[in-house]
Amino acid sequence: MIPQFETCRRWASSNRLLIFLLTVCIVRLWFMLLTGSFWTDETGTAFVVKLPGDTSLAAAPQVPASLYYVLPRAVDRLFGFSEILYRLPSLLLMGIAFFIIGRLAARLIHPDAAWFTVFLCFAMTDFNYYAVDARPYALGICVTVASIYFLIEWVDTNRWQPALLFLLLAAVLWRVQLVFWAFYPVFVIYTLVRLARSTTRVGWSGAVLVYCLLALTLIPVAFDALRILHTAHAHVIVPIPRLRSLARSVAWKPIAFCLGFAWLSGWLFKWKRQTPASRDALTLIAVWWFWMPLCLWTFSIVTGTVLFVPRYFSPALPGAALAATAAVALYLPRDCWKLASAILAVVCLIVVGHWNVLWPHHGPDNWRDGAFQEHLAAREPDTPVIAVSPFIEAQPPAWSPAYHLPGFLYAPLFVYPLRGTIYPFPFTISQDAEQYGVTLVRDTLSKRNRFIVYGFGRNALSWALWLSKRPELSGWSYTVARAESIDTIVFDSPTLASPR
Repeated sequence: MIPQFETCRRWASSNRLLIFLLTVCIVRLWFMLLTGSFWTDETGTAFVVKLPGDTSLAAAPQVPASLYYVLPRAVDRLFGFSEILYRLPSLLLMGIAFFIIGRLAARLIHPDAAWFTVFLCFAMTDFNYYAVDARPYALGICVTVASIYFLIEWVDTNRWQPALLFLLLAAVLWRVQLVFWAFYPVFVIYTLVRLARSTTRVGWSGAVLVYCLLALTLIPVAFDALRILHTAHAHVIVPIPRLRSLARSVAWKPIAFCLGFAWLSGWLFKWKRQTPASRDALTLIAVWWFWMPLCLWTFSIVTGTVLFVPRYFSPALPGAALAATAAVALYLPRDCWKLASAILAVVCLIVVGHWNVLWPHHGPDNWRDGAFQEHLAAREPDTPVIAVSPFIEAQPPAWSPAYHLPGFLYAPLFVYPLRGTIYPFPFTISQDAEQYGVTLVRDTLSKRNRFIVYGFGRNALSWALWLSKRPELSGWSYTVARAESIDTIVFDSPTLASPR
């Protein structure tokens, strides 16, 4: 025990600057974002945790179909509800993922590359976003990097322990998020390359056995995914992507920046070109980085069911970080890795530290402050409030004028309640919704001195414009109070009669 303690002490002493910079990055880029309001999908997490069997979840069956909810549900039972507590599992999981990514960088690229890769992950803002997001993506990234780590260990040693751990983690990945099916070819491609090049102790029969067992564990998930796929078009939130969407969304900028900076530094300081990583390592890194975005992009174009959303291919992010590190390793001398890591950490803190505000927000969907604005605007406890759903599923037939609250399609109202009498409105204007709106204006809204339209900016504003054109509301004025992307639109009658 004493020699091990002495080794740890020496390591900490020799890396104290990097440890300090790591601590600052964690505090500034992660911890100080925990206190912000839930964004729209995070309110969905709270709804699933609190009301797991609610019938309204049938409108979005893909949402509760994740093992992730075990974590916030356990936190809620132990400590209760808060934004910070719900996000802590993601933060811890991302910390584990960063540790494994660093180990992978040291194993695949260069023994001294771990620190550089970790700080590069901090510089890639998507990592920081998922680290403080009460959604499944940090868990997905953590499971992915752990799966890859034990896959490499298995094909390098042919021991059954890492094979079993790989099998277990790979079986979990699809259960974290149903879209993560697109990552599995990465495992297969890497294994086939190692087998074809005879750079593994694993034989073909052993590899086939492991992957057959993996396929068997995934059969129940595949049936669930196929069942939900029949209605997937109703959950599409973005248009069919074009080629420029692929170029814009794939994380190539960190790779280009690191390669260009390393080449320029090598040219200025006359560094010799270094030995690149092995072909096996470069193959894994390239496939890890590019396969999943390309797969979901192609699937979206071919089927018309658009899954090309950056958070859906978040497991590819570690591959991009490793690819950028591999590019740097072509030019960076061995004795410069620590200095380069420290410089990268400082630049990262300056560029992505949000130093213009003390407590940065996690995202622009500031439902907490929006509810506060609505409470100020609703002067009477029965003020009519038109609450517009932020979910695309809030359309007929899932939505109707008789939609019951609390319901998943209005999860932000469940987490951050409003003051007044709530009238749930759909995501977009439709014929059924217009008929309901006409009746509501005639029988209720026009007879009051004030009512409110509340919701996500573009959705709430479209309904506000529709209401402003109704002849029954001729002469009424409206004002908009914004909490970032959440709008509270207050309609006042021209008489401004005293509240009843």
